[in-house]
Amino acid sequence: MSSLHDRVVDSLGREIVHGTISPGTIMLAENLEQRYGVSRSVIREALRVLQSLGLIESVKRLGIRVRGLERWNVLDPIVVRWRLAGPDQGAQLRSLTELRETVEPAAAALAAQHAHREAADTLVELAAAMRTAGEAGDRTLFSALDIDFHRTVLRASGNEMFARLDEAIGEVIRGRTVHGMMPEHPAEITLARHEEVARAIAQGRATDAREAMETIMQRTSRELDPIWEDSPRHFL
Repeated sequence: MSSLHDRVVDSLGREIVHGTISPGTIMLAENLEQRYGVSRSVIREALRVLQSLGLIESVKRLGIRVRGLERWNVLDPIVVRWRLAGPDQGAQLRSLTELRETVEPAAAALAAQHAHREAADTLVELAAAMRTAGEAGDRTLFSALDIDFHRTVLRASGNEMFARLDEAIGEVIRGRTVHGMMPEHPAEITLARHEEVARAIAQGRATDAREAMETIMQRTSRELDPIWEDSPRHFL
């Protein structure tokens, strides 16, 4: 993508996701050209991206119509990132955390049964590195390692549906750091449970892996609950 293309996608995408441009609004390509001072080809490519995300649709003889949340690709990491940066932050945190609470313990149990040795060893190494980064107060590094840890668990499950959630889950973990929702030093129980998940998977203990991941996700939910407690749910 060109920088101009990126700018248009990011600007329009955020405005749609944040509600600045309401669902049902009709936009014209020529107006967008004038607004952003770019060529028709740049606008065309940007609109293709937004259409692939479910944010807009082309309507013959009308123009480009903005779609509501019920049509968005809500698991796309770009959409997750925009929602986390806007007024729907609480609802986005809650929906993805509830998804994680359901999926990740099951993924950990499956990984204990099916993970290849390389993946299991990687999890043990990542858990140890997370402890080092967490105790040092390096939130950026800790977040990156945490993303890798949970991505590896999902992929090690051997379930391709779980594995495809890795980018959306990675984006919500990253967003917690970007938006100041992570403590400077992770709680000891958080570090210990990640280590327990890794050991249980490496040793083939499915029940222990599930229970340790459940503890991680329950704690995450409790930490974030004050952020989303007043956010309305979306019923599609």
